[in-house]
Amino acid sequence: MTLNEINGMKAIMPQIDRSWIDQIIVVDGGSTDGTVEWAHENGYEVYIQQKRGFRHAYTEVWPFIQGDVVITFSPDGNSVPELIPELIAKMKEGYDMVIASRYLGDAKSEDDDFVTAFGNWLFTHTVNFLHGGHYTDVMVIYRAYRKAMAQELGLNREDAHALPEKLFRTKISWEPLLSVRAAKAKLMIAEIPGDEPPRIGGERKLQVLQWGAAYYFQFIRELWFWRRG
Repeated sequence: MTLNEINGMKAIMPQIDRSWIDQIIVVDGGSTDGTVEWAHENGYEVYIQQKRGFRHAYTEVWPFIQGDVVITFSPDGNSVPELIPELIAKMKEGYDMVIASRYLGDAKSEDDDFVTAFGNWLFTHTVNFLHGGHYTDVMVIYRAYRKAMAQELGLNREDAHALPEKLFRTKISWEPLLSVRAAKAKLMIAEIPGDEPPRIGGERKLQVLQWGAAYYFQFIRELWFWRRG
C-alpha cells in the first residue's frame, strides 16, 4: 500500500527477493511524489485505487490477486522485508493467518509513541477478552493470511465498516476486524516476532482518535453482529 512513499519504496523494495513470492502488487492511493512512476520503471504491477481508504484499496485489488495467500506489507520502512520467508514458512505449516507481531518476545515498535503504544495494548487486550483471542498484536498490517478469508469473514462487506466510518467520520482498514473474526471463527492463527523500524520519509497518516473510536466500536459490536456461516 502506498501514498507518497517514494523514499520508502526506493529503500525497501530492493530488499525484497522477488523469488520469495509469486506476485507483487503496488496499490496506490493517489501519490503525487513519483511513487507510481518509480514502481512502473522498476517493473512492479501497479493498481490505482478508486475510493479513498485502506479497506477500499483491499476490496478493489482483491480480484487481481492470483495466489491463495496474501501478505499485506507497508513499504514505508515499518515492515521488515526479511520476515517475508518466515511468514510464508509458517503459513505452510497449515495456519490460516500468521501475524508479524511488534510485541511478541523481544520485538519492539520504534514507530510507537505513548498514545499508540497504549492504544495497541488496549485494543489487543480487548479483543482477547471479548472474543477469545490469544494475540499480542491485533492491529498491525504486516501479516500473511488466506486470500479467501476476506470473503469467509465478511471483511469485504460494506456493512462491516460503513456505520463506524459514518459515526466517526473516517476511513478504516480491515486488520483489526480480521483479527476479531478470525478469533471468533477459531481459525488457526500464529504470530512471529517482528520489529517495526521507524518509517522512512512520507507522512504518518494516523487519525488516532477517529480510528481508535471506530475500531473500538467494531470490537464491541462484534459481540452480536457477526457469526460465521
